[in-house]
Amino acid sequence: MPVMRFAISIPQFYADGEFDPVAFRNFFTAAEQLPYDSAWAHESVLSSTPQLSPIETMTYAAACTQRLRLGCAVLVSTLHSPVHLARSMATLDQLSGGRVDIGIGTGGGQRPFAAFGISGDRYVARFTEGLAVMKALWTQQRVTFDGEFWQLTDAAMEPKPVQKPYPPVWIGAAAPSALRRVTRLGDGFFGSGGAPIDRFADQVRLVRTALAEARRDPDGFPIAKRLYIGVDDNAARARDRMRAAIGRMYGRPVPEIEAAAVAGTAAECAAAVARTAAAGAELILFTTLFDPATQAARLADEVIPQLS
Repeated sequence: MPVMRFAISIPQFYADGEFDPVAFRNFFTAAEQLPYDSAWAHESVLSSTPQLSPIETMTYAAACTQRLRLGCAVLVSTLHSPVHLARSMATLDQLSGGRVDIGIGTGGGQRPFAAFGISGDRYVARFTEGLAVMKALWTQQRVTFDGEFWQLTDAAMEPKPVQKPYPPVWIGAAAPSALRRVTRLGDGFFGSGGAPIDRFADQVRLVRTALAEARRDPDGFPIAKRLYIGVDDNAARARDRMRAAIGRMYGRPVPEIEAAAVAGTAAECAAAVARTAAAGAELILFTTLFDPATQAARLADEVIPQLS
């Protein structure tokens, strides 16, 4: 079984007027005392579900923490200007003292590109070029870039990120071609919360094969998975709450994601986490969709100890 690290989701689901800054700070005060390596946000710009924007929430979290690394799994970078995104990530890395992980993905071809003033044509090429622009701005004093989508002439961006050459870039992907692209462009692979364990295991095998073909060291290329999870002494109640929470988040029932989620007693949750690790996850992101502070504590106190 791979060596496991654990992460916790950053609370983001607040309706208008519900955000409590004291409770948010208290969540992270407690989380820093628990065996979590990092905390991760989620991006969904257009949604009927109340959800805070990830970069701003990560920035607030940076001010509430000293140890935890912070990331987003994942930013749909095709919907962002790479120049603005590079600036935001470099700034956040400075503000956090070098504790940022950058998670990005194409978002697929069904995103509402027109709402962002761009075309969905060649979105994969846009993704690849945007990442190249960001890496150039993070590492070069002056950037001249003549691309299909972006052109820069002798452009400077300071300060650079604290982490050199730049923060770790995790890429989320699912299709075989996208998984191979992860190993060419990224520093790690982040599996979706909607992927069941068997599918995730297949994705891991493909990633590892691609790493071997590229002669990249697998020890330097971590693999992570988001796991929607809820622990309760009453397993049926845990499943009901998880089903309702997923329905609220997506605005409708999503049976595939419900099937991939984990909800039950501490022993049942630990068994599912162990299967996820056995499938290849070295970092498991516990994504709690209800009672975030209570769930973070119960997962740390009742589930993680069963995995040692």
